[in-house]
Amino acid sequence: MKIAVLSRKASLYSTRRLVEAGRERGHEMHVIDYLRCYMDITSHKPVVMFRGEPLTGFSAVIPRIGASRTFYGTAVVRQFEMQGVFSVNESQGISRSRDKLRSLQLLSRQGIGLPVTGFAHSTKDVDGLIHIAGGAPLVVKLLEGTQGIGVVLAETKKAAESVIEAFRGLDANILVQEYIKEAKGMDLRAIVVGGKVVAAMRRKAAEGEFRSNLHRGGTAEAIKLTPEERSTAVRSAKAMGLNVSGVDMLRSNHGAVVMEVNSSPGLEGIEAATEVNVAAKIIEFIEKNAAPSRTKDRVKG
Repeated sequence: MKIAVLSRKASLYSTRRLVEAGRERGHEMHVIDYLRCYMDITSHKPVVMFRGEPLTGFSAVIPRIGASRTFYGTAVVRQFEMQGVFSVNESQGISRSRDKLRSLQLLSRQGIGLPVTGFAHSTKDVDGLIHIAGGAPLVVKLLEGTQGIGVVLAETKKAAESVIEAFRGLDANILVQEYIKEAKGMDLRAIVVGGKVVAAMRRKAAEGEFRSNLHRGGTAEAIKLTPEERSTAVRSAKAMGLNVSGVDMLRSNHGAVVMEVNSSPGLEGIEAATEVNVAAKIIEFIEKNAAPSRTKDRVKG
């Protein structure tokens, strides 16, 4: 098969591993910078152009769309979809996962465990927001944040008020969530491919840090999920309409709660911690499912 990896750089670990895995299985792999693509939006003849040439003959695309490039990246994915090319994750699913509020609302509708979360526009409602989250300490998140950026732990009510007012003063949309103290700075990441958990790790925050992101000094180890955690990860991916995703969870006193569902999960940390060839799992999924116009998004919302 002829497969395109939509990525800014061929040298990125996840992109490189997907290309290697595809070639090892005999496929023709291409890395395409989606920001260099442009589109001919003509009735009955949708075309994606790259460096002056139409991108044709592809059986599948693997979107690796950066969070700050979601709008244009999903437009390119959507154009491939209009051509009948199979996309590992569809444009709508990517857009849902990038909208933190929308994704939490969808997860909530499916009865999936979440931290108690509040959302408001006016700073006049700060007291109500803090009350919803159960009081301090609590976590304040920017809706547009990613990789731990724009996530603040407010340990007192006064600190929470100051952070919320500061963010709203910048006209930033925010979420306020309960702080899961019993997680002890650890979270779980499960990689879901085709409705199955193929790898899972536990990440632990660095000393003095509450965010467990690996690039912030966190450490990771392979872990066996409980049946409840495995089910939660699979249901979360399905709720987003994602075939490939990274589901981040915390172990709380009332079970697994989902923090985020990532449509372009990094492969470096999970492959190193678990020694699972996740890239190959994604290619195998494509082999079993890629067919013209095969993927149809059925998630409402």
